[in-house]
Amino acid sequence: MNYNLVEILLVEDNPDDAELTIRELTKHNMAGNLVHVKDGEEALEFIFATGKYKNIRDVAHLPRLMLLDIQMPKVNGIEVLEKIKLDPLTKSIPVVILTSSNESPDITKCYNLGANSYIVKPVNFDGFSQAIKNIGTYWISLNK
Repeated sequence: MNYNLVEILLVEDNPDDAELTIRELTKHNMAGNLVHVKDGEEALEFIFATGKYKNIRDVAHLPRLMLLDIQMPKVNGIEVLEKIKLDPLTKSIPVVILTSSNESPDITKCYNLGANSYIVKPVNFDGFSQAIKNIGTYWISLNK
């Protein structure tokens, strides 16, 4: 995989949610250049080309979209969002928060930190699938 051509960076620690997201994006031909990382620490390593991505990725090549969960081990999604939005090189990455948290303080904090969208994961399969399709269609197919 060429890590410099990534269109979508999926940051999701729940394997079932990650699999469903990838499956839905693939079904609509939007997952060709997708990388899935399992926690916030790995997301930051990927974005800033450090750790295991140090010699295989150029930090100048940013993903077109980051789908970011909030509740993750090691480094949570809010911390990831804050770090990338504070850095002049990475602040332009569109970040869609895709989480189960419907808490008003989380929503407010994410938007204040620069999130482009905040989507609460629907609990049923059909709702989740439709949400992923809509995200992919807008951010990958329509948005420039």
